[in-house]
Amino acid sequence: MHSVWLGEFLGTLVLVLLGNGVGANVTLRKSYAADAGWMVVTTGWALGVLCGVLVAQAFGSPGANLNPAITLAAAVTSGDYSQMLSMWSAQLLGAMAGATLMVLHFAPHWKLTPDPAAKLGIFCTNAAVRSPLANLFSEALGTAVLVLVAGAIFSHGVSANGPAAGMGPWLVASLVWGIGLSLGGTTGYAINPARDLGPRLVHALLPIPGKGSSNWRYAPIPIIGDLAGGALAGLLLHYAHL
Repeated sequence: MHSVWLGEFLGTLVLVLLGNGVGANVTLRKSYAADAGWMVVTTGWALGVLCGVLVAQAFGSPGANLNPAITLAAAVTSGDYSQMLSMWSAQLLGAMAGATLMVLHFAPHWKLTPDPAAKLGIFCTNAAVRSPLANLFSEALGTAVLVLVAGAIFSHGVSANGPAAGMGPWLVASLVWGIGLSLGGTTGYAINPARDLGPRLVHALLPIPGKGSSNWRYAPIPIIGDLAGGALAGLLLHYAHL
């Protein structure tokens, strides 16, 4: 049971389970990690990326995109769009499955947390200061940095043979950690349409106590911004021949 689709599905599942999980740990009342803060959130997401990449590679996706924006960037760079829609479906469904497992894991805690907006923030992103154009730019820039630096990590300019065996996932996780620490405070750094849309759908569909709105008004920003940032960075990589 090894395939690119399965690898992307399971890798994204693990990514979102651990990423949404750290958000829940820090946000939900009666969790031992309640109020642990931004450093814990960014570190948890970075380690979630590491674990997701390793699982994706083990189950048949050597590229371990886990992110429709990275898949689009790879297609733009190579000119091969044949697997894009299939990989997008795996990533979105994996994100939904990971968010669902997270909801079940924290089942007794939802009713103890009164703030609907805080609960939504466990699942998906929102602007710290609502300014649609600025928010769109923040998401596009963060995603472009993700794609550009990931391309540099695996480029011949950094190492003729790429990173040492097993080091690639650690370097990518460090990259995501750095983006969260440096650029993440404006929009919550989705930098991944599936990571935002999949859990947002789960929030809308599941009977979570006191959950409130799923904020669909904001939802297009981490989709459009991230895909635009990924596509632009993919074009740069294409013409730079890294």
